[in-house]
Amino acid sequence: MNNSSVNFTSPESSTNSTTQFIGLGESLEIYMHCINFLVGLPTHSYMVWLIITGTGSGVASEFFLLNLSVCEIVNCLNSLSRILIRFIWFSYLTILSEFLLGHVITGRPLFQCLICVEYFLAVVHPVTFLKFKTLRKRVICCTVVWIITLGSCFYCMCKVSDYISEVLFLLQFLLFFSIQLFCLVAVLRALKQSGPGERGRERKEENHMKRRAFHLISITIVSIIIIYAPLFFI
Repeated sequence: MNNSSVNFTSPESSTNSTTQFIGLGESLEIYMHCINFLVGLPTHSYMVWLIITGTGSGVASEFFLLNLSVCEIVNCLNSLSRILIRFIWFSYLTILSEFLLGHVITGRPLFQCLICVEYFLAVVHPVTFLKFKTLRKRVICCTVVWIITLGSCFYCMCKVSDYISEVLFLLQFLLFFSIQLFCLVAVLRALKQSGPGERGRERKEENHMKRRAFHLISITIVSIIIIYAPLFFI
């Protein structure tokens, strides 16, 4: 047998490759958190300022978007804490980072679902939408979402089993994804149909609203996939 044809991989080279891979992954994670903080914080802060000052459609009509932007600001602060942990180890900072993680995995998708359901009702059930578009009912919905998000934050901070966490996150993903997918299909069907008596400009304006709802829900579906995919495949 020709011994020169047999190749061996030394444990040292395998260890070095694994270390380099882990180092590359950590560097990529830091870059992503930096981009999220540097770009997301001023963007969402400016959006909150526009809604509060009334530059947009007003606080009442954009109340869900206002709460989503506040949640995104908290997520940007979570990215900052993740960056600091890489350079400065501090136990309380680690606990804070785990606590804020609940806004990423629960708060953001929940507010996105509220926005999707709002567009769904506006397009498919406009009469029902008029009954639930008051600021008081929007405040009630957002309060419930913040309470659920707070519970998720405490769970992320105190979780004791990674397996149970993965199951719960998977169930959350399936629930949020199903709601948004249902809204997307319903709006798409409404977009292909024309209401009775629609003509000219009225039909064009309604189709524009339907397309806007369809595009927004599509974006939120892609967003929720991006949020949850790393939790299961990394």
